[in-house]
Amino acid sequence: MPPALRTWILAARLRTLPAAAAPVFVGTAVAISADVFDVLRFFCALMGALFIQIGTNLANDYSDARRGADTEDRLGPVRVTAGGLVPPQHVLYGVWISFAIAAGFGAYLIAVAGWELLVIGVASIIAGVLYTGGPRPYGYAGLGEVFVFLFFGVVAVAGSAFVQLEEWSTVAILASISVGALASAVLVVNNVRDRETDERVGKRTLAVRLGPERGRDFYTATLVVAYAAVLPVAIAHGSGWPLLAWLSAPLAVKMSNVVRNHYDGPTLNGALGGTAQLELVFCVLLSAGLLI
Repeated sequence: MPPALRTWILAARLRTLPAAAAPVFVGTAVAISADVFDVLRFFCALMGALFIQIGTNLANDYSDARRGADTEDRLGPVRVTAGGLVPPQHVLYGVWISFAIAAGFGAYLIAVAGWELLVIGVASIIAGVLYTGGPRPYGYAGLGEVFVFLFFGVVAVAGSAFVQLEEWSTVAILASISVGALASAVLVVNNVRDRETDERVGKRTLAVRLGPERGRDFYTATLVVAYAAVLPVAIAHGSGWPLLAWLSAPLAVKMSNVVRNHYDGPTLNGALGGTAQLELVFCVLLSAGLLI
């Protein structure tokens, strides 16, 4: 693999992409359970979600470097802007190219499913940019988990169902609670890992505000919410099959124990990837339950 391509793959943060794909699977499963499915709409929704996530990751890389938040002593993987691997202007080009690709897929969905998707797409891109960019980045104010819950949970799941159904689904909105909680858990473990370095540079994430122990408690709480919220999904769906998602609980317990009992960067990096995998496994099982 060419070194330049390897660097851009590093910048894209592939470990975070399950958090973008999983809501599309769940929302589409809701539509299929109602006997509605269009493969091209599904493909465009999936690609749009993935490229919005990649654009957000690149924007985060660029903005954190400009603000001096990615210091040499951070515990996470190397950031390409702060590490000098890619010129800042090139990273910025990558941000807008990623969002432009996402917008291209979104344009088709807007044309076939409705103007509501334009609002969702624009809001998602703005939220991605302002997470660490702009004059008052909300990621620096402890609001990152709130926006992740909304955009990678409620908006992504309900929006993916809307792409197919062209109406808002109660089952999809309920399912979005679980998905949003797990997406938030991915961010929580990331911020727990970076808590000390974030605090030193004035980045007041929720993990910084809560402190080392309560931040870990909050991670566990997000997992509890995710699993508890499956029950109303099953009730609204009229079947117990969505409870298949609970089969992923052993992995959730494992991740909770890792986050609660380890403080070193490599282990927490593993927990970050493991939490993203947990979200994907959970959502695949939930989707399967919705389809039975």
